[in-house]
Amino acid sequence: MKLAREPLAVARWALSLAHCIRRTLPRQRSFIFGPPFAPTRQSIQKIFVINLDRDPDRWNRIQQELLRIKDRQGNSLLSLTERHSAVDARSFLQDPERDLDVDPIYTLADQLFVEPQPQTLPTRFDLEAPIRMSRAEIAVARSHIEVWRQIANGNHGHAMILEDDVWFHPGFSRQVDKVWADVEELNKHNDGFDLLYLSYAESKHGAPKALMSEHSFKPVRGLWYLSGYVISQKGAEKLLSLLPCRGPVDLWINQQFSSLNVFAARRVIIRQRGDAISTNSYSILPTLSKIGAINSETAALFNARPDQLPVFAFGPMNSGQSSIAMALSMLGYKCCSDLDDLPHHELNKLRNGSEDRLFNAYVNVGCLAPEIGSLRASYPDAKFILTQSVHDDYNREAKSIVSGLAGADVIVFDSKKADAWRVLCDHLRCAPPQCAFPIVEDQGQRRAVNVHKNSNLAIRSVQAKWDQSPWIIGGGNQAWSGIELAPEVTRHVGERSGVGGNSNLGDLVKCSARTDTFSGNLALFRPENARPVDDGSTEIYVQRERLGVRDFSAGALTSDADFLFGRFEASFRAASVPGVMTGFFLHRNSPHQEIDIEISGNMPSRLIVNVFYNPGGDGAKFDYGYRGSPSYIDLGFDASVKMHQYAIEWSPTEIRWLVDEKLVHRRVLWNPTPIPHLPMKLHFNAWPSRASQLAGRLQFRKLPAVARIEGMRAHKYGQPISAK
Repeated sequence: MKLAREPLAVARWALSLAHCIRRTLPRQRSFIFGPPFAPTRQSIQKIFVINLDRDPDRWNRIQQELLRIKDRQGNSLLSLTERHSAVDARSFLQDPERDLDVDPIYTLADQLFVEPQPQTLPTRFDLEAPIRMSRAEIAVARSHIEVWRQIANGNHGHAMILEDDVWFHPGFSRQVDKVWADVEELNKHNDGFDLLYLSYAESKHGAPKALMSEHSFKPVRGLWYLSGYVISQKGAEKLLSLLPCRGPVDLWINQQFSSLNVFAARRVIIRQRGDAISTNSYSILPTLSKIGAINSETAALFNARPDQLPVFAFGPMNSGQSSIAMALSMLGYKCCSDLDDLPHHELNKLRNGSEDRLFNAYVNVGCLAPEIGSLRASYPDAKFILTQSVHDDYNREAKSIVSGLAGADVIVFDSKKADAWRVLCDHLRCAPPQCAFPIVEDQGQRRAVNVHKNSNLAIRSVQAKWDQSPWIIGGGNQAWSGIELAPEVTRHVGERSGVGGNSNLGDLVKCSARTDTFSGNLALFRPENARPVDDGSTEIYVQRERLGVRDFSAGALTSDADFLFGRFEASFRAASVPGVMTGFFLHRNSPHQEIDIEISGNMPSRLIVNVFYNPGGDGAKFDYGYRGSPSYIDLGFDASVKMHQYAIEWSPTEIRWLVDEKLVHRRVLWNPTPIPHLPMKLHFNAWPSRASQLAGRLQFRKLPAVARIEGMRAHKYGQPISAK
């Protein structure tokens, strides 16, 4: 027998064999698409793909997917497909209110119905506290509801709905036919199914179900995603009758399973693409972090970096210049604004066309107005913005600016118009944030001085690693010390007032014990860990205690009121156990802003001062960064041995940190961040850190750790000062 073959003969033989095998195998065709082929057999007669108008690439990709799958007549599924223009979250001028279709407020209890967290111990307050859907979640819900309405009002018995970031399993055609046959058989004596999941993710902690056949099951709850499913006309009518959608649509629909006839394929046959970045944002994540369900501590950095540089904005007083400055910051610009002059080295770099400038946007900077011509010559690609006054008339200086910008890339801008984000972002060729355009009272051109007096401090600070964000000027620039404003626009230490009692001590802050946590905290805060002492002070305990999601408990006090500027002080003794942090600080979220005093248990003779800054108004979801801009200060004593007085003085133009009435650190504008500008709550806590580099490795055998505080006091400053 001749075993060897010539290479060409082998190739011909293999090709012939493959051709024979291919002829004997069933073709990958789905038989449930197209017109019904028997009176008892239904089919999918329409496919809707939800796609954003501004994302044609996704539409092109899913068209290629649909071309791969054929119906029983050999036609691609693309022939059955209709593109549905998705609701765009960026089109919302403000957070939408409740309407007949969507109720944007839901609760943790709604979430835990679908995704139980058996190890968490949420309080009744946690369970019922309102959570507002993100704009993206509202847009997704409305997009699906629009398609349901189209199906209910159409003449198609069954339709498939796809989001534009899916792909079909290689065995999709065979698998979907098997699922369809099973579900059809199971429903032959009733009105058929309402909803059939072909794509989903099951709850990690249990998705109760009834296995109905080899290829399908009936879910009780616990299915996430609505990226690929079949809905009947009757099912669409039922869902519309159950509106409004309360919470994210894939969460809400689980709560309607009892009113629907729902099935799911036992094998996921439509999957979400792994190479497509989700455009959704998830409103539940902060709440899950508070109850300890999320433990990861990773950098949340602002990755959008503007490429239209630099930007110059001019205009008369009360024409929205400060609003423009805030908007540019929210777009990722390092924006220097509302000054009569620039520090000399920054001004020289700007005049020379240098690329290593500290800022890339300049708004309402008085010294730049006379230099319009030279700026245009140095930066031919610069973007210019002119704001109009309330009365729509320009003063003499503004008119000269207009004449100097003839032929430049310039827009005349009104920040109070409904389409402000669109006009600005079209000019800068970028995507607008999913929040309202900021309306900020104009500060005017404040008088700046060029010398920062931090050099007069007897105590030096050492910089730690900082976040990399657009709102931090890097610590590597030794020549930079921020922008200091003239004394007439700066609050001083003595300018404070107490209401009642000892005005030197200020008002005692009314506080409540916290009952939550955060991702970097190894403990759950518990009211029992904040224990009053006979002398009026409070002891804060950190101890080992198995609480499901955490193996430790800790204590924290939070002010009932919010504060905007003032002096905040407390006398306390820090905890001494390595791995435990003691903190006295101001804090807020959305956007995240924070001013810290912290002492780590492994180095109780060192003070950590820190500022977190994110731009925007109340509710703007800018919560980036987890390091902030910390500096270390040698106290010269062990803060865990006895009580010492600590104070934060926060004004619109500077922050000062004091220990036993001695100034130990000071920051002015852009040293290295802008000054936080929104109301914050006052906090005191002690907690075990997940990050050993922050407080050292936790020595749990030395627990309990105890910090002690004699109460927090606040002096409220007068209204912020502005000057021309």
